[in-house]
Amino acid sequence: MVSIAISGFDYNHDIYELLRVFFPNEEIVQLDDINSNKEDYMVELNVRCNRCITNLYYNKKLLSSYEENLEKININREVDKTLRVGIKKSLYNCLERELNTHLPWGILTGIRPGKIADELFEKDTNEINIFNILTEEYKIRKDNAKLLIDISKKQKKYIYPIDNDRYSLYISIPFCPTRCIYCSFPSLPIKKFDDEIPKYINTLIYELKCISEMMKDRKLDSVYIGGGTPTSIPIRELERIIQTVYQEFGEHIKEFTVEAGRPDTIDKEVLQMLKDNNINRISINPQTMNDKTLKTIGRNHSSQDIIKAYNMAKDIGIPTINMDLIIGLPGEGIEEIGHTLNLLGKLDPENLTVHTLAVKRGSKYSENIDKFDRKDIDIIQNMIDETKLFAEKMHLNPYYLYRQKHMLGNFENIGYAKEGYECIYNISMMEEKETIIGAGMGSSSKIYYMRENRIGRIPNFKDLKEYINRIDELLEKKKNCLYRETINIF
Repeated sequence: MVSIAISGFDYNHDIYELLRVFFPNEEIVQLDDINSNKEDYMVELNVRCNRCITNLYYNKKLLSSYEENLEKININREVDKTLRVGIKKSLYNCLERELNTHLPWGILTGIRPGKIADELFEKDTNEINIFNILTEEYKIRKDNAKLLIDISKKQKKYIYPIDNDRYSLYISIPFCPTRCIYCSFPSLPIKKFDDEIPKYINTLIYELKCISEMMKDRKLDSVYIGGGTPTSIPIRELERIIQTVYQEFGEHIKEFTVEAGRPDTIDKEVLQMLKDNNINRISINPQTMNDKTLKTIGRNHSSQDIIKAYNMAKDIGIPTINMDLIIGLPGEGIEEIGHTLNLLGKLDPENLTVHTLAVKRGSKYSENIDKFDRKDIDIIQNMIDETKLFAEKMHLNPYYLYRQKHMLGNFENIGYAKEGYECIYNISMMEEKETIIGAGMGSSSKIYYMRENRIGRIPNFKDLKEYINRIDELLEKKKNCLYRETINIF
């Protein structure tokens, strides 16, 4: 157990998240004051006279103390954020020194670390200063600081100039052949819900038609059909959805992605239908090319099935194929990732997305998280390093990055692409500089308020019956939120 006593500030959540990274398997308890100090580790944090002070105790004995001077913090941001950085930096420096633990993302615990580099570029901060701020103030490892800067520069041509009329569309197909052990998404086993699919598709198409009316004066830039596994539903139902998008939103969509993630849902007929309907990007996601692991995580296919599906898609003429990998799957280490990368190198995909396993509540694997320790973090770091070397060798450049809660080792997910093959939707979703409209069960709309530079979120229901029965209620919420956005602009 780790106890914490705080005085002089209210940023308890920030501190809790950082402590959780240093002590991933420990219960964290907040104390009213230092006098109620408990056994095991105890952290005392206080702010006074522009000083952030951290004291670390173990069994009531002081182990280490660190003081951060707020006046010396230079992050080129407002006072409130400077205080946050000072508090977390004081805690980080104290724990890093005493526990001999170095975190790849320093004091950052949020999902989108790239936003800091973006903000600094927007303020005309030069690249050297941005690098120094990221490494010295945020304590980010040097290679990760360079990664953020490179990605921010790569994304500029897709984000700027910001166009408030531009938006993207996400369509959720929440059905899957089986549920993987790490999955926490609201996906539904297709055999159990087979009879509900036509009703779901009809509701989804109704929602799409209503959204097109709401967005009739805007420009749809990219479309992403995800899940679940979209290719697990009957081929003509999927085609209905795709053709509805073109009929309702127009033909001038720059990028249209369909997740065809599982090769056991792909055949020549499905791929030909996607090609005939101008789908220019699909995902065929191995997660791993080790057959033993595929069986362990609940996949009903082999690595050879993945290779066959990929080659079939290329023969049919799908222009861009993304492949997802997951680092940290049970039983995998350097040897296993080496085997996976060797086989992927022969396929040579245009996109590669490397995820670090995030173990969330609701997944079958969550019960194993307590077995994760420092040795596992070092193995995962080595596996991630291997994927970075592989991407460089294959001329795949990093173009977007995000992190998730409950991610093993506090690492990251990185999207790589060959030059000119970057996924527009992924950039738009992560950087939050344009509106994303979500359709379907479990999707979420993110409305971009340009004047305030913030996002308003409208989640769709995660329950199938609620989504179908209360669709008009959801549409009214979208309409109201979009109306507020229009008012907000002027």
